[in-house]
Amino acid sequence: MGIKGGSLRNRNAGRNNTERNTARAAALGRPRDARIDSEVVSAVIHALRNDGYRSVTIDGIARKVGRARTSLYRRWPSKRNLVAYAVVSEMGDRPTADTGSIRGDLESAVMTLMKAFAGPLGSALAGLVADMALDAELAASIRQQVLAVRRKSMIEALERARLRGEIRAGLDVDLVLDLLTGPFYFRVLFGHAPLSRDLPRKVVDYVLRVIGSAPR
Repeated sequence: MGIKGGSLRNRNAGRNNTERNTARAAALGRPRDARIDSEVVSAVIHALRNDGYRSVTIDGIARKVGRARTSLYRRWPSKRNLVAYAVVSEMGDRPTADTGSIRGDLESAVMTLMKAFAGPLGSALAGLVADMALDAELAASIRQQVLAVRRKSMIEALERARLRGEIRAGLDVDLVLDLLTGPFYFRVLFGHAPLSRDLPRKVVDYVLRVIGSAPR
């Protein structure tokens, strides 16, 4: 009786473990396939660049990359999510590395913009911004999923610098972030000046003159 009872308990325990593992896997969803993600991002950016946001559909992107549309819907439940993911993939969601100095942190942040805008995303940006002006839900999605997470990363870098005594207290942080990133967006959208190789260093130099702590 004891052996049978023990066997039954073991079988039940094994079954419970299997059910828990299955439930955990279902909660996590399918693991990402980096190759599929890369193909999808390229297709989305290409569509944005050539035909604008209206041309992007999950069905169309699925056909473009030769995948079942259900595999895309499992990852991106809507077109807005898909576009935001593509933009984040090009720009990065945590641009500011912890280098130990405010100069290094800020240069790492603006370099992600430089690299992204020098690629296909740069030529798609004007159309995307125009579509955001017409589609409030798209604009909200880009602000929440792209801009907010990037700005949070830069805010954390500024707070680290404040604690190290590298920058002044009481700064208008939102304005500082606009000063850092504005030149890149402005040059890409209006084309009045190039994204020169030394632009990240120059931008950070000027911003540090404004926010740096007083000499001791």
